Amino acid sequence: MALQEIMTELESYGEENIKKILLKHGVKEPFFGVKVEKLKIIQKRIKKDYQLANELYFTNNADAMYLAGLIADDKKMTKEDLQKWVKLAVSNNINGYTVPWVAAESNYGFELATEWIDSDEEHIAVAGWATLSGLVAIKPDEQLDIPALKNLLNKIEKDIHTSKNRVRYFMNGFIISVGSYVKELTQEAGVIATKIGVVTVDMNGTACKVPDANTYIKKVADKNGIGKKKKTVKC
Repeated sequence: MALQEIMTELESYGEENIKKILLKHGVKEPFFGVKVEKLKIIQKRIKKDYQLANELYFTNNADAMYLAGLIADDKKMTKEDLQKWVKLAVSNNINGYTVPWVAAESNYGFELATEWIDSDEEHIAVAGWATLSGLVAIKPDEQLDIPALKNLLNKIEKDIHTSKNRVRYFMNGFIISVGSYVKELTQEAGVIATKIGVVTVDMNGTACKVPDANTYIKKVADKNGIGKKKKTVKC
């Protein structure tokens, strides 16, 4: 499909009430306010398309950018592509989900994520931690650098309470992901979570809450879900 056809279709799916909700959750203009279920209709039709994904992403329209992540051919994404994507990922749904999904399933996820987490730009650091969370959820433990993950947990213990607002949320998410998906580090993640204590994040007046890491990991354990990997992080 041509880019303009898809943009016209996206515009037709836009809903003002959805747009208001997304604005409250940190999605930046321009965008139409398209429900994810509508984006998935288009995704099902296109499946994967590296070129079209990049064209959609660089419209800077948040709906198109989200769709770009769904149809991206992750293994074809270059480091340069991903660096360009993360720089433009100023909307919360794009830096917290779209870019991390594509990066985690690319060939450069860990390398780029460990660079991004040290960025002074909040949206880039968020993308870094979210990418790391995605990586531990999909990669077999034998393909993970366990000592590096331990170091990252220690870094969070040291830095979380002085980090930027949404970075704290995604650091907490990383602890949950490690504790839930990496059996060898479940106990260690719980210890770090206990040492950290309550994680405070300004959620901009939305109903969203910061999950308690130990409570979340325990729920996973109670369902015998520790160490069970996902096929994909995209949703």
